[in-house]
Amino acid sequence: MDNTSVAAQVEQLRAQLEEANYRYYVLDDPSITDADYDRLLRQLEALETAHPELQSADSPSRRVGAPVSGRFPEVAHAVPMLSLNNAFSDEEVEEFVQRIQSELNQQDLRFSVEPKIDGLAINLRYERGRFVQGTTRGDGATGEDVTGNLRTISAIPLRLRGEAPELLEVRGEVYMPLAGFAEFNARALAAGERTLANPRNGAAGSLRQQDPAVTARRPLAFFAYGLGDSKGLTGPGSHSATLQLLREFGFPISPEAGTAVGLAGLLAYYQAIGARRGQLPYDIDGVVYKLDDFAQQRAMGFVSRAPRWALAHKFPAQEQTTRLEAIDLQVGRTGAVTPVARLQPVSVGGVTVTNATLHNADQIARLDVRVGDLVVVRRAGDVIPEIVRAVIEQRDPNQVYVEFKMPSVCPVCGSDLHREGDETVLRCSGGLFCAAQRKQALIHFASRRAMDIEGLGEKMVDALVDANLVSTVADLYRLDLDQLLSLKYGEDDDGGKRATRWAENLLAGIDRSRNTQLERLLFALGIRDVGETTGKILARHFGSLAGLMAASEAELLEVPDVGPVVAARIRHFFEQPHNREVIQALRDAGLSWPEGAPRQTSDGPLAGKIVVLTGALGALTRDQASERLERLGAKMAGSVSKKTSFVVAGEAAGSKLEKARSLGVEVWDEAQLIALLGEHGLAP
Repeated sequence: MDNTSVAAQVEQLRAQLEEANYRYYVLDDPSITDADYDRLLRQLEALETAHPELQSADSPSRRVGAPVSGRFPEVAHAVPMLSLNNAFSDEEVEEFVQRIQSELNQQDLRFSVEPKIDGLAINLRYERGRFVQGTTRGDGATGEDVTGNLRTISAIPLRLRGEAPELLEVRGEVYMPLAGFAEFNARALAAGERTLANPRNGAAGSLRQQDPAVTARRPLAFFAYGLGDSKGLTGPGSHSATLQLLREFGFPISPEAGTAVGLAGLLAYYQAIGARRGQLPYDIDGVVYKLDDFAQQRAMGFVSRAPRWALAHKFPAQEQTTRLEAIDLQVGRTGAVTPVARLQPVSVGGVTVTNATLHNADQIARLDVRVGDLVVVRRAGDVIPEIVRAVIEQRDPNQVYVEFKMPSVCPVCGSDLHREGDETVLRCSGGLFCAAQRKQALIHFASRRAMDIEGLGEKMVDALVDANLVSTVADLYRLDLDQLLSLKYGEDDDGGKRATRWAENLLAGIDRSRNTQLERLLFALGIRDVGETTGKILARHFGSLAGLMAASEAELLEVPDVGPVVAARIRHFFEQPHNREVIQALRDAGLSWPEGAPRQTSDGPLAGKIVVLTGALGALTRDQASERLERLGAKMAGSVSKKTSFVVAGEAAGSKLEKARSLGVEVWDEAQLIALLGEHGLAP
């Protein structure tokens, strides 16, 4: 292949990759799979390696970052990056609107409105359509050159689409999406590494890395929101039209951006965004109002270092400093033991916070958080507040700050705490016995796919436990009518008299559940990672509860779909004396289920096949489909692996279908399933 052909192929690959980036980040309409993108990128890298004369700074292959040395050089902004005046109340917004209306002598003004992304403002410089330099806002007049780091962000185009002007500077915000932030911190916690304090600090710190390869590993994104210097640009006459032009050039803009008319429109937008703030995929700390018409902007002008035609309407602060008064332990429904900070009450994001999570003992040690410290508390939307750092520099040398030590036993029931595998969290081994896990254990036990006790919902469980009528699931079978009526849970329509129908119905539901199946009981016990499918497999394999309880880990590993982690959890559950006592109490209360010899796998047409169901079926339920497939000899599994023989995918099939395709596992639709069942007289 001659150099001309190679150059053409390189340009074609670059164009394909940039088009894929544009459709993914700007249009939110991916055109190729991640695997195809990676394949094209590898082809491009191979050609550029073989032909270094064709390498280019704006090639998609350069996004991994090239090392730089020394401090970031300073760059003077051709057009200053001004800050915005802030408003913290509706009254301040009203004053802003009235002032503009008065000076322009015009009512019903149109404003461009968009969320104020909590990230880092940057300026991107393009010459003849190619990205040549990127700088931080700095002090507004001078910023730092972080071009190498910005090249690693896939949402920032390295070439403009369409007909580009001679010079174009684009302003926007680099931010870290919440999902990426959470995933990054989860990986850091698991590896014992330092976590990021919050998405904004994560974005800012990522852009100031001396090695762009580090930046490339951070989950950064970008929204464009305006222009700086330009030459040869026939610009539109409004801000909203400018955003659309930027989108055509290849820049992502906030999907929440729009326009609003007058004070009422601005405040309605602020309230609507505020109500949805917790559901947005990124952090925002307010909204921005700008006069939409550029001629009106010029008429209003500037004051000091801020435009008089724009305003940032801020939300209440999401981080505050307060005193850590104590660290308690909270035991969750799965037995996870989480340290909880007890704080001097502080308002964070408009909500009074008195408690915050500290995640685990390892995180406390990394933060060096001690009782008595001043701490920074963060609350994002509906997320549980968390402590992000201790203000160590303000510790009083004359005060004692108490270090936290994780106990070895559960603070509620005294059972051993244990850590599984690489997990950082400690778990209580008390299972059914532990009071902290009691309510969730009862709700799960009574659920439809477990013991199916009608009438025993969350409110009833709360009432029973709070009245000390139920401690374990076995206590449900000792309840009588007088005990239930003492709860005063219901009243007759004519008022004054206690209702009895609900209590009688609940007792009848409990009584019906005394006769069950072993697989239902195994699921109801709430053994970690033992779901419906695994419960069925265990029941079929051992035939009796006694056989399962006596099984070693080695024997459990012989069960299809049971791996080392699940085997260890089953063995650990049945080794706990408290759990064995509850199971015996269930037997004593009259709970019974058919038992027999271990059932052998059918020699039917699906003997030896491992099948997974996913999505919704139309002609029969998944339970019915599982039962019919098992009658044909199939082993039903709850997850897809290389051992899976085929997957039956119904409507709205999700991650299991995707995994099957990625592993090359055969996928059936419902019609194929019905045809197979029909061949053997099992069609619905």
